[in-house]
Amino acid sequence: MPVSEIEPVQLDLGRLEQMAESGYYNPYTAFEWPDSIEADKPWMSESLTTLAGTEMWDELTREQQLALTRFEAVNFFSLNIHGIRELMSEVVMRIHERAYAGVSEFLHHFIGEENEHMWFFAQFCLRYGGKLYPAQPKLQAGSVDHLSPLARELIVFARVLIFEEIVDHYNAYMATDESLPHIAREINRVHHQDESRHVAFGRMVFVNLLGQVKRRDPDEIPLVAAYLESYLQYSIATLYNPAAYRDAGIPDALALRRRALEHPARKAAHDQVLKRTRRFLAKSGAGLGGPADR
Repeated sequence: MPVSEIEPVQLDLGRLEQMAESGYYNPYTAFEWPDSIEADKPWMSESLTTLAGTEMWDELTREQQLALTRFEAVNFFSLNIHGIRELMSEVVMRIHERAYAGVSEFLHHFIGEENEHMWFFAQFCLRYGGKLYPAQPKLQAGSVDHLSPLARELIVFARVLIFEEIVDHYNAYMATDESLPHIAREINRVHHQDESRHVAFGRMVFVNLLGQVKRRDPDEIPLVAAYLESYLQYSIATLYNPAAYRDAGIPDALALRRRALEHPARKAAHDQVLKRTRRFLAKSGAGLGGPADR
């Protein structure tokens, strides 16, 4: 079933479109870019680093801790850039399809805003980090090739939504963290402001497509749920970049990554990051835990 055979996605997006228009800003003039950022300040909230809450963090020197916040900020923004590029390509392919004609106006806002987000994330990385980290390997486990085209379409938008919800968790926290340099807070604040609309839109599209799958082939829902749980775990794991550990002067980067991912404190932190998304998936009927809150 090609996209053209999907039932039209009809949503009331008037309020979101009005917010996008009234809240428009010019990203190319909105930020004041300092020549450099204070070396004695964290660039990422220390409680959000991938070693936070572990003895591995405590074993680092203060210089290594600050370096890790710098390189994990660059990694986080690099992940945003790669994620935005992927989701934009998916949206562009669908923006004028019959199934999405009713939401095409908002998708134009969406694409414009995401392009601007990609620009200012790259500006930060290149100005202050001197590089972008490469995109990480895509999720291989839990292939969706055996699912129907409609279920695969649902997964496309679910991946977009999961990416945005995880990113927004970090943005919202760092937007108000006074320990960060002003430019880092501002980038997180502006992105959080826009992503709140994108998350709302993504949830609406997800619910619509999920309803179509439930009506046509409800047996696929558990398979979709299993894939999405794998994607949640994959997305969290991309934050643990051994290249960032190496750049921060921390030895045995691959072994450290394995230790950190399995640490009880980090697993508890992952659950907090994913709590909102898992609750939404469960409530919508696409979570492994069923409709109850996790």
